[in-house]
Amino acid sequence: MAGLGTGAFMLPGLAMGRTVSPEAFLEPGADVAVKKRLADAALNAAKSKGASYADVRIGRYLNQYVVTREDKVQNIVNTESYGVGVRVIANGCWGFAAVVDVNNEAQMAKAAEDAVAIAKANSRLMKEPVQLAPQKGFGEVSWKAPIKKNGFEVPIKEKVDLLLSVNDAAMKNGANYVNSVLFLVNEQKYFASTDGSYIDQDVHRIWPIFNITSIDPKSGKFETRNALSSPMGMGYDYLQSNPADKVTGITTRYNMGYDMLEDATAAAKQAKEKLTAKSVEAGKYDLILDPSHLWLTIHESVGHPLELDRVLGYEANFAGTSFATLDKWQSKNFQYGSKQVNLIADKLQVGSLGAVGWDDEGVNTKKWDLVKDGVLVNYQAIRDQAHIIGEKESHGCCYADSWSSVQFQRMPNVSLAAGKAPLSVDEMIKDVKKGIYIIGDGSFSIDQQRYNFQFGGQLFYEIKDGKIVGMLKDVAYQSNTQEFWNSCVQVCDEKDYRLGGSFFDGKGQPSQSSAVSHGSSTARFNGVNVINTARKI
Repeated sequence: MAGLGTGAFMLPGLAMGRTVSPEAFLEPGADVAVKKRLADAALNAAKSKGASYADVRIGRYLNQYVVTREDKVQNIVNTESYGVGVRVIANGCWGFAAVVDVNNEAQMAKAAEDAVAIAKANSRLMKEPVQLAPQKGFGEVSWKAPIKKNGFEVPIKEKVDLLLSVNDAAMKNGANYVNSVLFLVNEQKYFASTDGSYIDQDVHRIWPIFNITSIDPKSGKFETRNALSSPMGMGYDYLQSNPADKVTGITTRYNMGYDMLEDATAAAKQAKEKLTAKSVEAGKYDLILDPSHLWLTIHESVGHPLELDRVLGYEANFAGTSFATLDKWQSKNFQYGSKQVNLIADKLQVGSLGAVGWDDEGVNTKKWDLVKDGVLVNYQAIRDQAHIIGEKESHGCCYADSWSSVQFQRMPNVSLAAGKAPLSVDEMIKDVKKGIYIIGDGSFSIDQQRYNFQFGGQLFYEIKDGKIVGMLKDVAYQSNTQEFWNSCVQVCDEKDYRLGGSFFDGKGQPSQSSAVSHGSSTARFNGVNVINTARKI
């Protein structure tokens, strides 16, 4: 981690006596000519040492965490990291090196030379050379997250006041304990490659969360309810809720805006209600799964198993490889789900965590089908994987979590398409004889081929003869990926479509963390096995 509080520094090649602060140098659009000159120093050095391809990523990464508990501020953390990573192909093999000193052309060149030396050393063990899908250069271009209010410019006091008011509302409505946190991220990234791209990007993310606990004083048992917020690729404007964003029902849910105070008030009451809720009877149920819950099932049973590196066995960290092997895709008729299931990879959706203009190897982002009418039709592939599945170009989903990490295949936003016919949640529930309505994500587990799994949630409501009759607890459902998605019989229309997602999706060895969104409308799955998590043997 490199600190940026040390004042200004001299940039080589500038007018005599001129200094530029790291902030001014690294912010998108600022000193673009200087960034280009520094990047070119690395690219030229790589080519001179024998690289057939090279790319450079200059990055500044800002994070802010505001943490509270009940009526106290527990922590306020600001981190900043900047540096450059250089990736090359030499002798047909990848090499990578990184350096903190982004303002020094000699250091940029040295990093490139080191990357080439590593690539040549690695090539001695290479079985076959890297095959890069062709990629045109875009020249000098830029992309900026369409934020309305930069969270980093909002005073800390305003953020603390919000979180403490959330805690106060929860305590007044029956909570015994409450933690609330506000996460903010800003990634300022400059990419250049020998393809001829010079790309400036400014990425913003936000995630407001809380956890509320209610205790039964007689038994000492407790129940919790977490926030139903989503991490978003937005600014502080996400916390300025708009009535049009709300989806009303048992509890209010949100799409492109979020009322943290309203959610905390409801959460405190629901956590208390869970204390006296009926424990579920194990058996087969029709499940009505809210997007605040379903995003995680999509993530684990679709997003990860359709990463091509897992399919090929190149990646096995964090719950293994994938059951969705190439032979299933090659058959052109592998029924991943029912005909109601259309699963889409999308790096373009505004407000999503994965929305950027270009990925970390200079490929413009896009949208493509993974499962069409239930049939597996594609995977997620980057430039050196595309030829394996007959693609002529990358899908644009190659990322690194830092300038010091090498970029590799990461999950794009993977979402379940909304149903085409008009259908509301209330209309869906009316046809359910014996079911459970699940809201919010909870604990989960999945096997090493991303096939057999178990998922919990936050809120569970029993459905009998088309009506919600009360709250349940101790609910988890078990299935396998193919069986589960083939049990999908209905998906609500686009009016109910909402995003969920994760700030911290782990992958790789050494591990990297990535942010990704998953959207859906509420969906119905018939005949799913439900267990009682409190039952003792």
